[in-house]
Amino acid sequence: MADQAYEPRLKTVYRERIRAAMKEQFGYTNEMQIPKLDKIVLNMGIGEAVADSKKAQTALKDLQAIAGQKPVATKARKSIAGFKLREGMVVGGKVTLRKDRMYEFLDRLVTIALPRVKDFRGLNGKSFDGRGNYAMGLKEHLVFPEINYDQIEQIWGMDIIVCTTANTDQEAKALLKEFQFPFTN
Repeated sequence: MADQAYEPRLKTVYRERIRAAMKEQFGYTNEMQIPKLDKIVLNMGIGEAVADSKKAQTALKDLQAIAGQKPVATKARKSIAGFKLREGMVVGGKVTLRKDRMYEFLDRLVTIALPRVKDFRGLNGKSFDGRGNYAMGLKEHLVFPEINYDQIEQIWGMDIIVCTTANTDQEAKALLKEFQFPFTN
């Protein structure tokens, strides 16, 4: 097994089962027409903690633990006195996941994190942008297994955008359903 490279579970599932199912469902004539996952973007805004740089660093550290790679700090573009915001202050963080890390994150999201969400009834099937990308929000970052509940100072929300190569929302929704996304409609 040492000579064989490790491959994420969902990547193998995509290659072996999902591609064939999508080809059959939509009648693609060329292998390159079959939609695939392009990237997953995680975005965390820290809102009221902008005045406390320690809290901002804690939020970025949590985002790094969830994503498995270092986030980029997003900074304020202009000062807003009403929000006590100065230009250049850290107001959040973002991470773009691709390839194996993307599949690993998606596996954890669907199998571990989403079932942990309180009062979870499924994902809104209408949150597509018209170009085959899906966006969702989480109110708590605690649902991820990498976050130790006892060491949390503050609960952060986050946005998760799943970008696909699909041309239509219908194709993207079918692809994400094959990845076991729990859509309600």
